[in-house]
Amino acid sequence: METVAIKIAKLTLRAFNEQDVDDMYHILLGKNVLRHFPNSSPPSRVQVEKMIRGLLEHWGKHGYGLWAVHSRSEEKLMGRCGLQYLPETDEVEVDFILGNKFWGQGFATEAGHASLQYGFETLGLNTIVGIVHRDNIASQRVLEKIGMRFMEAKEYFGMACFQYALEKSQYELRHSNND
Repeated sequence: METVAIKIAKLTLRAFNEQDVDDMYHILLGKNVLRHFPNSSPPSRVQVEKMIRGLLEHWGKHGYGLWAVHSRSEEKLMGRCGLQYLPETDEVEVDFILGNKFWGQGFATEAGHASLQYGFETLGLNTIVGIVHRDNIASQRVLEKIGMRFMEAKEYFGMACFQYALEKSQYELRHSNND
């Protein structure tokens, strides 16, 4: 399946490509970008190449995945966002990583909203989860802003995390009230 591109207010969400490797590599080298991940050590360029190939394979296998997030004003790679299947738990997670210079500006919230919309309205998913490290307050706020609710403390990826979730019916109710 071909990766879908989406243009939203400030962002373009599009397929990753080979030209994104260096930019994504530098984003992941940024201070504190991976602080709340199971492996907080910055990846090598080769690992980033492999990650991007894996993201594209995920799209081919599942019909959804993670997009390259670009600023519409500068056409600059900012990070990644989208949906990914978690085979260990049979869940679909909304995921986002942005370079630290893009934090606190609403970009993760905008991309997260678009990801949920795609998941519920295009893919017809019933539930989408958000997984966040217990100390990552900023990402917890993003998940709450996009309508997700705290469900439980749970271990994911070998880490103590918080699980958030949003059901399709809750999403639809929220969006019918905003019309």
